[in-house]
Amino acid sequence: MNNMKFYHLPVILTIVSILAVCVIFTGCYTVKQGVTMLGYLGRAVPLELVSSEQAGDDFIRLVTDIRMFAIEELGLTESKNYTTYVMIDRNYLASVVSASSRDSFRRHEWNFPVVGRMPYKGFFDIEDARKEREKLEKRDLDVWIRNVDGFSTLGWFRDPLYSYMRNYSPARLADLIIHELVHSTVFIKGQVKFNEELAEFIGSEGARLFIETRYGIDSEEYRTILTAKKDSGSFVSFVQELIAELDILYANVNLSREEKLSEKEQIINAAKERFDSEYESRFSGGNYRYFSQLPINNAYLELFRLYYTEDNFFVDLYERSGRKLNNIIAAAKTISRKGNPREQLEKALELL
Repeated sequence: MNNMKFYHLPVILTIVSILAVCVIFTGCYTVKQGVTMLGYLGRAVPLELVSSEQAGDDFIRLVTDIRMFAIEELGLTESKNYTTYVMIDRNYLASVVSASSRDSFRRHEWNFPVVGRMPYKGFFDIEDARKEREKLEKRDLDVWIRNVDGFSTLGWFRDPLYSYMRNYSPARLADLIIHELVHSTVFIKGQVKFNEELAEFIGSEGARLFIETRYGIDSEEYRTILTAKKDSGSFVSFVQELIAELDILYANVNLSREEKLSEKEQIINAAKERFDSEYESRFSGGNYRYFSQLPINNAYLELFRLYYTEDNFFVDLYERSGRKLNNIIAAAKTISRKGNPREQLEKALELL
């Protein structure tokens, strides 16, 4: 036990130091979230000390293999991320609040130390997230709360594994770990959309490659991930069609705000009905049947604008690279804060 205390001491001292700085800028929010994170990191146990009863030998071997694949075969930056394990009594890590104007896709942003302006704000306590939603709704904004199962601390700390991840499929676990390792490898301040699109693409394609190389293209695991990717693509395409329809509405200068809000609801309700009627022809599984029951608003839809490209930029780039994901990652590492990150990525890839 004494060794465990000394293992956590540098982490605790580092977090306390950062919190002391952050409180000057953002007050109670940073302190409360930081203290909770401190509690999790303080309980983190190195994987080699985790018993099979706590996590399971297969889970530990799988995580180790995914990390080595991401670092050695994809070229993501080596770190101590996902080498520790935290027991937690729920199946998600945090609740994240996003907001947008009600009559446009103008996203609301928060300003944070170090990372700058971000279009979301996370809370470890769901009640705090709900209070934030109430404040934003009083400002006449559309608000959405989602639970997330992981996030990157961008190299500040060792991002741990959480106990609920034991139940993830190999594909989902690979997608999560690779996605977050992308963030700790490439993070361009002030380019949130690019950062998320890049991580989303590499996480998804990296997970497919991992399953292909470890299980084979004739395996059930590989067939499952292909079906899931196809359904996910169909779902994103449907939502993007809805977004495009609303974009036209919001751009209509001949309509008042009240008229736009009224027609917005009609468009969303019609989309839900169309979704249900076309479900069987669009999807192979039942993972997206919930969509028509959601209280869809601009904040929800804006997440798809943030995480998924509205063109085929990354897919096209991937094909031009000879389908070499490691080359795209190597090129992405050269991007600077100045200039257009997409243009920089294309030029760097040409040099490779």
